[in-house]
Amino acid sequence: MDLIFLYGPPGVGKSTVGRLLAAALNLPFYDSDAEIIVQAGQEIPAIFAQEGEAGFRARETAVVTQLLTQPAGVVALGGGALLNEVLRAQVEAAGPVLCLHAPLPVLQERLGAAHTAGAERPLLAANLGEKLPQLLAQRAAHYASFTHQLAASAAPAAVAWQAQISLGRFLARGMGTGYDVLTQPGGLAQLGALLRARNLHGPIALVSDAQVAHFWLQTAVASLQAAGYAVHPVIIPPGEAHKTIATVSQLWEAFLAAGLERRSTVVALGGGVVGDLAGFAAATFLRGVNWVGAPTTLLAMVDASLGGKTGADLPQGKNLIGAFYPPRLVLADTNTLATLPPAERRSGLAEVVKHGVIGDPALFDLCAQGETAVAQNWPQLVSRAMAVKLAIIAADPYEQGQRAALNLGHTIGHAVELASGYRLRHGEAVAIGMVAEAKLAEQTGVAEKGVAQQITAVLRTLNLPTQIPSELDRQAIIRAVGVDKKRHAGQVQFALPARIGKVVTGVHVPDWQEMIRA
Repeated sequence: MDLIFLYGPPGVGKSTVGRLLAAALNLPFYDSDAEIIVQAGQEIPAIFAQEGEAGFRARETAVVTQLLTQPAGVVALGGGALLNEVLRAQVEAAGPVLCLHAPLPVLQERLGAAHTAGAERPLLAANLGEKLPQLLAQRAAHYASFTHQLAASAAPAAVAWQAQISLGRFLARGMGTGYDVLTQPGGLAQLGALLRARNLHGPIALVSDAQVAHFWLQTAVASLQAAGYAVHPVIIPPGEAHKTIATVSQLWEAFLAAGLERRSTVVALGGGVVGDLAGFAAATFLRGVNWVGAPTTLLAMVDASLGGKTGADLPQGKNLIGAFYPPRLVLADTNTLATLPPAERRSGLAEVVKHGVIGDPALFDLCAQGETAVAQNWPQLVSRAMAVKLAIIAADPYEQGQRAALNLGHTIGHAVELASGYRLRHGEAVAIGMVAEAKLAEQTGVAEKGVAQQITAVLRTLNLPTQIPSELDRQAIIRAVGVDKKRHAGQVQFALPARIGKVVTGVHVPDWQEMIRA
């Protein structure tokens, strides 16, 4: 696990944001200035007075070099620490550097308040109003040279959350101690090291389907074996039609044959079907063994792999059996999206749009730019979509209230998917369900007028369907909705969009069947 470094000009909030980020990721926090004070036995102004800036920089370099020996953590660096090019190279080799920035008036206000409280900055002493603009001008090109830039004008907690999105690194909370969620291009090649860092044990059952295994099984196996694990690949047929208890039984048999023990680990390499089945099999084998999700589809990365839901389908409906059983790690290697068929990528984009509707209007607007725009930066798109779901499941891990917002498009979508005999992809069915449920929201007064058209337009831009295919049996869809697991007191409960960025849950809609018949 890498170190994470926060850098930027004085007053930008590196220490405050760093503490919050470290707490969010359950990592230790280190402040280079604080370490210098401890080792020197005096405050920084006194060091400057006695040793000058050169003496301070020598101490700073020594302290940061020591911090580089830490295995993991968040490090707040002094505002000039990386002017030393040798030290900068060492820091950038140790982990990502987030360079925070804020407008001059914000920095002046924060530094003025700090000065009033007695925390004087030696390089800005005596004349903050004149010296701060000069320092920023001198270092402007230096600060701009860092790849990861992060606006830091907002409240520190919001900046720390944006830092997680920028890094593609979260700690999913709400179930037990939580688990790491990483968006990491090329991450499959590090899979073994990531498992070792979390003290996960073998032998490992590596579950995948035939299509994914063709492209990515060798990379995963090589990484695990390089880390010293005994690996037993378990290949299942692809597709929702095989998401059955019979397949789960086959996995149990394979786990027995592989010699899995209570401390062993199951790795799910594939899309949502593989993750759901492998996670459920892990939850129920030997009363629960550790498992790790390595989603390879966009749909699984932004939705199915998060939240600890595992399970299988019954002939009457999707996901009617299962368990809440969180993984120990979710690793989304976005390089795997290169081998995903375009239709599958579009299917995943339906869930990205859904997350934009639920809680991120800017993400929704990005999707409105079309497939070419969203494909320009898969890691950030995936990370941003993940963030919406992770925030919700942290507040409601077992779907007692707020988490039901994630069902947007799924109540009707699941039924459409089932009625199609799974010829429609999951995301395609969810797209249809979102539009239908948005229309219900407008008809019942839950939604602002025009919301259904907004959603329809974005989905069409992404070449996703927005209407129930004429050949599907409408009564079959109605029956499937009627046995949906989201019923309460015998009534179907809908999650309906009020506007882009807000969803209302637990809505009973009289005569919802008419929407499907129309």
